[in-house]
Amino acid sequence: MIPKEILKKVRRIEITTRGLVNDVLSGEYHSVFKGRGMEFSEVREYQIGDDIRTIDWNVTARQGHPFVKIFEEERELTVMLMVDASSSGDFGTFEQMKGEIAVEICALLAFSAIKNNDKVGLIIFTDKIEKFVPPRKGKSHVLRVLRELLYFKPEDQKTNIGAALEYFNQVIRRRSVVFLVSDFLSKDFERPLRIASRKHDIVAVHIVDPRELTLPRMGYIELEDAETGEQLILDTSDPDVRRMFSVKTSETMIEQDKLFKSMNMDSIIIRTDQSYVEPLIRFFRMRAKRFR
Repeated sequence: MIPKEILKKVRRIEITTRGLVNDVLSGEYHSVFKGRGMEFSEVREYQIGDDIRTIDWNVTARQGHPFVKIFEEERELTVMLMVDASSSGDFGTFEQMKGEIAVEICALLAFSAIKNNDKVGLIIFTDKIEKFVPPRKGKSHVLRVLRELLYFKPEDQKTNIGAALEYFNQVIRRRSVVFLVSDFLSKDFERPLRIASRKHDIVAVHIVDPRELTLPRMGYIELEDAETGEQLILDTSDPDVRRMFSVKTSETMIEQDKLFKSMNMDSIIIRTDQSYVEPLIRFFRMRAKRFR
């Protein structure tokens, strides 16, 4: 039995995202993702002007004269939401925690997908796979995905993006659009990410809190890693400490951005102190311009 407060949250998020999907993201989603994949339809005899790269050499050899492959746009997409549910998501110094924002973003993307008759699937992970919901169509299915995101309590606290991607590479065979939603406080995920990016269209949705980027001047503070429990005392009144902290976090984000770009991946940075709507709109519009 799902608690009433969870059902209320589901309803509130559904109402909130419906307007955004209908008024803002629907056209952008369609132009960015629909028809980007191609699937084989049939073969026919070669005609002057056909691209020689489409020649089917097996059929050509059997028939004794050239045949070409005909492809059609894939009108149905599979959208996979890969969501980091580790304990670092329970952090936020403004109105919402990182994990709460992740849920709302996933809801917005999922409702955009079903509006275009696409399938939606879900992988919730920590340092292991916590939940897998196979991709399906329909509003009732998306509401189930949303309930899982709100209601699910992970067993572990740490993060292992690499292990989640390895699982994804095994269970999802069809080319998919993948939104990898995390704060990316994880290491050693380059190899499985590179493997996945060769087949799938992966978008990194990086959720970050401002206090993870810069330290305020507050004297001595105790920091605790939510995933490992490791504690550290810092003197934030020391400008060198604040500078070193900012440099380290900046370098990490720059390296991750370089990694994504090396795989032709897009990334969206979402801050907990700002609306997530504008970064998403910029992303969709940027993609739409690229594919015109």
